[in-house]
Amino acid sequence: MTSALAATIPSPTEGVWHIGPFPLRAYALCILLGIIVAVYVAERRWVARGGPPGIGLDVATYAVPLGVIGGRIYHVITTPDPYFGKGGSPIHALYVWQGGLGIWGSIALGAVGGYLACRRRGVSFAMFADCAAPGIALAQACGRWGNWFNNELYG
Repeated sequence: MTSALAATIPSPTEGVWHIGPFPLRAYALCILLGIIVAVYVAERRWVARGGPPGIGLDVATYAVPLGVIGGRIYHVITTPDPYFGKGGSPIHALYVWQGGLGIWGSIALGAVGGYLACRRRGVSFAMFADCAAPGIALAQACGRWGNWFNNELYG
């Protein structure tokens, strides 16, 4: 009964709203919400374990950009035809706003960014990663809502 009810939830008909000439994309808002949640959870858990405050945001300044790059690289590698196949355009591999991020690439390169940030700040990467893990899972859940707005996920 519950799964039948969930399958009847309609997908949104609109995932982009325009404020003047600027598009406001629901998927991007969901990703941003996920980043905020992940940083908040990691920071709270880090400080609760006795770590110095501010590390969560410091790590995010490395992990988030590298995570976006990693997510895009993963997407391009696993879906090469639109970029390198017949009629493809390699320059479109750089068009992140046209969609295509893979969570596994985001996690992999984001972790590299997190490691670099922790090393730079002189804190334990293992301890920080342990604090960040639940927030990263919640961020993934927020991103999945973005997939629903893009009509890539149903029910």
